[in-house]
Order: sequence, then C-alpha cells, then structure tokens
Amino acid sequence: MQSKNISKIKPVPADQEQLKLAFAAFNEASEQLSGVYQDLQHQVAQLTRELALANGELHKQLIAKENLSQQLSLLLNALPGGVIALDAQERIEQVNPAAIAILGESLLGLAWQQVVQERLAPTAIINEWLLKQEHRARPRRIRIESSATDPAGRRILLINDITEAYAMQEIIRRNQRLTSMGEMAANLAHQLRTPLSTALLYANHLGNDALPSAERKKFAAKTIERLHHLEHLTKDMLRFVKGEARRREHVVISDLLAELRQVVEPQMAQRDLQFTVDDRSAAETMITDHQALCGAMINLLENAMQASPLGGQIVLACRLQEKNIIFSVQDDGPGIDAALQERLFEPFFTTRAEGTGLGLAIVRGVIESMGGDVQIHSTPDKGTEFRVRLPRNTGEKV
Repeated sequence: MQSKNISKIKPVPADQEQLKLAFAAFNEASEQLSGVYQDLQHQVAQLTRELALANGELHKQLIAKENLSQQLSLLLNALPGGVIALDAQERIEQVNPAAIAILGESLLGLAWQQVVQERLAPTAIINEWLLKQEHRARPRRIRIESSATDPAGRRILLINDITEAYAMQEIIRRNQRLTSMGEMAANLAHQLRTPLSTALLYANHLGNDALPSAERKKFAAKTIERLHHLEHLTKDMLRFVKGEARRREHVVISDLLAELRQVVEPQMAQRDLQFTVDDRSAAETMITDHQALCGAMINLLENAMQASPLGGQIVLACRLQEKNIIFSVQDDGPGIDAALQERLFEPFFTTRAEGTGLGLAIVRGVIESMGGDVQIHSTPDKGTEFRVRLPRNTGEKV
C-alpha cells in the first residue's frame, strides 16, 4: 500500500526539462542584467567625472566673474567722472561716487528728468549744464554725454566737471581776441603809414606861401582824397574786426595802377627814385576787394622803396595770363639772401631795424584770401621782384 503511493508522486521527465530551461533562461537574464548594471555604473562614473569637471569650470568662471565685477566696481568708484546707469523707465539704477559728488546725494531710484529739472540749468552749448544751488561766485559747469540705448532700453550717462577747463578756454579765447586786436592795431598802423605820409607831403605844400592858387587847390584836393582813403581803410579794418564780409567790387586794373601811382609817386620823388608803371592789363577788370588789394600793393611798393638805393629804379607792372593776372614790383636794390626769402613772410620778421615785420605777412594773407599767391625772386646785388598771382574774373556776384 505504501509503495503504491510513492510511485504516484515521482516527477515527470518533461517537467524536469522545463525547469532546467527556466533556470538557464533566468541565469542568462541575470548575466545580461549584470552587464547592463556594470555599463550603467561606468556611465554614472563618467557622468560624475564630467559633472565634477563642469562644476570646477563653472566655479572658476564664477570666481573670474566675481573678480571682474570687483575690478569694475573699483574702476567705477575710482573714475574722476560721474557715471549714472538708467533703466528702461529712465530711472537711476546705479551711480558712482563721482556722480554723487557732482550732483548730490539721494540719486538712486530718482527719475533722470527730475534730477535735470531740480539740479541743473541749461547753457547755450548743447550737453553743457550749470549746477543749481551753488553758493560760489562761479557755478560749476558740467558736460553730460549719453550712450546709445541698449535693446533693453537702458543707457549710461557720463558726467564731467568742466568748470576749470571752460575757464581756461575763456582765458585762451580772451587772449586770442587781445592778440587779434593787437595784430589789427599793428596792421592798421602799417596800412595807414604810407597814405598818411603822402597826405602830410601834400599838406606841407599847402604851407608854401609862394604856391599859386591853382596848385594850392590841387594839393588841397589830393590831401582830402588821401584823408578819405585813410577813412576808408579805418572803416574796412573795423568791419573786419566785427567779422563783416569784405566788400567785393569790379575793379579796372588800369585805374588801380593809376591810383597806386598817385599814392606812392610823391614819396618816390622825395627819395629821388625813378618810378615806372608797365600796364599791360588791356582794360581788364577783376572782382575783388579794392581796398585790400590796394593796401597789399602799397606794402610791396613801400618795401621796394625802402630797399632801393638813392636814385634807384622801381617798376610796377601788370600782365595777363590765360587764367591769371600777374602784378609785379621790381627794384634794383641789394637783393635778399636765399635763406631769408621765405622768412620774409613771417609775421614780425624783418631785416630792418625800423621795420615792423608785418608788411609782407599782410600781403601774403590778403593775396591768399583772394585765391592767389605771392612769390619772390631775388638775386644778391641785382635786385628783388615780388610777383602777385591772382585768378582772373570768376564770375562771382558782387
């Protein structure tokens, strides 16, 4: 009875085979899972290393940014000029100590236009302001420059105190005006000297009791004419000082040469000089400043008179070129050394003890303002020639 039961519970061979297959599959899956786990462990280790490197790099960048921020903050605080950062609503979101020193305390959070209205007064110069509530005799003057607005609508204002620089500029401008006035005075004195000498010569003739009435009237008329000439010169110089444009007019060259002859011929005769006018202008006219050109040519003639020996010869000539008018003044004096020729046109340079050094400088300035130039041709012991080149009529309206 007992043996019967034992035979009944013996496993079937097919079930054992399935169990073996299941264990084999389980072992294979376990090995696969173990391989995947190991791969995951390797990947985790690699990611950990990469994360550590990234964290280190980020830490370095953070430290570098902090250092840069500190440096910028130190630089911003050390700047002598004021710096104000405005947000998109034009409110002050950052300010350095220099800006506080210039504009005062309590700037953060204020609208910039409020600061302008309460603390600044405009000047005639754009971007320059005067500080209000200044107790000094001379309020501080500042200049404000603005950067371009960034995409977020913010911008930076740079503020500089230019009080001292502006005062220095005012001193320089005043000195320049004084210098200009001095040069104008010297110029005027130089321009007036020759016509005044001529007028004095005519006036001296009027004191001659033996002079016939007709001659007396003639010299009186010439004296009045020269005095009128002096008056015109004075008016022109005053017009120049005021910044008015010089008067341009049609000038007949032959008439100009005749006028120059009338002005200088008495002095030529007094010095026993032979004076010749060589007029080849062929009735040509030019549009120019008559008084300025006349004064420049008188300066050249006076220079030739002073350089000429007793009984010497001076020639005033005019000839035409295709595009230019050439005036020349030639003397037979001692000539000028080549090393000194260019320096003759420098203001206040002179080779004569009694000279002012302004005559030739004035000539060059006047002629160049008319679009021409002045050249000198001189040979020692053979004389000197000054040539003035001016453009022919340009069609400009008077």
